[in-house]
Amino acid sequence: MLLSLKISIAIGAGIVVALPLAPPCGTCGAPLSGEPELVTIAPRQFEYREAGEFTRWGRPVDAPVVSRTRKTPLTLMRRQVTATEYEECVRERGCPPAPQDNAPNRDRPAVKVSWHDASAYASWLSRKTGRTYRLPADDEWIFAAGARFVDDGVRADENVDPSKRWLARYEKESNRDNFDKELRPTGSFGINEHGLADMAGNVWEWTNTCYRRVPLDQGAASAHVTVNCGIRVVAGRHRSYMTDFIRDPRSGGCAVGVAPANLGFRLVRD
Repeated sequence: MLLSLKISIAIGAGIVVALPLAPPCGTCGAPLSGEPELVTIAPRQFEYREAGEFTRWGRPVDAPVVSRTRKTPLTLMRRQVTATEYEECVRERGCPPAPQDNAPNRDRPAVKVSWHDASAYASWLSRKTGRTYRLPADDEWIFAAGARFVDDGVRADENVDPSKRWLARYEKESNRDNFDKELRPTGSFGINEHGLADMAGNVWEWTNTCYRRVPLDQGAASAHVTVNCGIRVVAGRHRSYMTDFIRDPRSGGCAVGVAPANLGFRLVRD
């Protein structure tokens, strides 16, 4: 069950997953000059576990795995938006100022940005380039992440005590890797099979996908799905759900499980 923000604050300190470091990807942290460096991924079929909270007879269960075929290419930024690039948007009054301790840096991603901040940057970049940029949907991020996407299912018996299931999920996330709060230079977490830097590493990334609560014990025609767009899916080494105004999840905002320490973003170009 989704926990309130007040309860979430007590869950624990934020983290960044420390994957084996790869050499930085050359100029991939360079300041914005015209359009950002982009990668286009060809259509394919892919499987993933849907985002949101799914229940059966009032008890939490793993989200269903769906198989989809994307019929059109997906074009998105090769890397996350850097602090320097975000500051350019601030200087041109297209974005809210970043926190004072988030100093502009051409080699590191912009962090401590809310969903509103990231959306403002997308609007500014669209005006600046004459092309349409936006945050990705959750399934688009997964499509792009490829082998870096990690299934977040608990795979526990649906009849177990809900508290034991929650603890199993927390333990799974906590033991996934060694954790390191330090923000690394862009490209430090390697390149995936599609040529994208730092997928599921360094920072978690905002998506446009709203939080959903879906009961599975009712017929498809009568199921009442609750959608809350004040909470968005953030994607990274594991999924999380953040209120859209959160800049720094270490101060609260993680709905369930382990919170990410750094929130950043990359954009899709339509």
